[in-house]
Amino acid sequence: MENLGRINGKTELVGLLATPIGHSLSPAMHNLAFDKLGLNCAYLTFEVGNEELEDAVKGMRALNVKGFNVSMPNKMKILPYLDELADSAKFSGAVNTVVNVDGKFVGHSTDGMGYTRNLKEHGIDIKGKKMTLIGSGGAATPIAIQSALEGVAEISIFARDDAFFPQAEENVRIINEDMKHLNVKANVYPLENVEQLKAEIATSDILANGTGVGMKPLEGLSVIQDESMLRPDLIVTDVVYIPRKSKLMEQAEAVGATAINGLGMMLWQGALAFELWTGQQMPVDFIKEQLFAE
Repeated sequence: MENLGRINGKTELVGLLATPIGHSLSPAMHNLAFDKLGLNCAYLTFEVGNEELEDAVKGMRALNVKGFNVSMPNKMKILPYLDELADSAKFSGAVNTVVNVDGKFVGHSTDGMGYTRNLKEHGIDIKGKKMTLIGSGGAATPIAIQSALEGVAEISIFARDDAFFPQAEENVRIINEDMKHLNVKANVYPLENVEQLKAEIATSDILANGTGVGMKPLEGLSVIQDESMLRPDLIVTDVVYIPRKSKLMEQAEAVGATAINGLGMMLWQGALAFELWTGQQMPVDFIKEQLFAE
């Protein structure tokens, strides 16, 4: 990257705490944007999981970084280590962007807005539609909350019947109770209930995978076992962007459904984070041209 040649004693550090991290396009995206706008910043990745997270955040404080991103599996686990939460993070209980505000670490969630912005870029307005969402973690939760805020009529959340299922139940409670003024109907079901999943997808406009199924180490797998659940007029979205065509995207294309991978969501959540850190808009068209050309 050209901007790396300009690193000096005043360069500000931005980073990403996640694992696995080798596939991430965030460093290329942000460093290209810093370079394009002439900002003296550098974006680096750090292989950090839940066990190392507390120490990593302490390290970021000690280094007085400008801010950083948080990705799987740390988006929910990081909350106790931050000083404040923006409303986007409070509602979703997840953080993907941390901003250093005069020494205070403030957590934000730009994932949900990135998801809905990506749909708009594809000409899709979620208002009044029914969505079936698979997942209740750090990516799925912001999608659920932001979709409710933007007027989805009904959302059925499916999650594995394990230790994380209560988070799916909590997401539904938040939408039905804390956000009841929005008049969104939310339902929750165990993902193992295949017949219920089939029934909900059949009456949905959008099917969204909010899990990491389809990316390493689960590459080649899909949250949908039976392709007959999909149909041509269904919009199928994925948070996975590497590989660009996950198994779910292949299944959707095979039946003629609209298939939207996670690249656009990744771009727009990054653009929103970039603006929080720098106060400037990411040169989105330039980044698309450099990184997202098919």
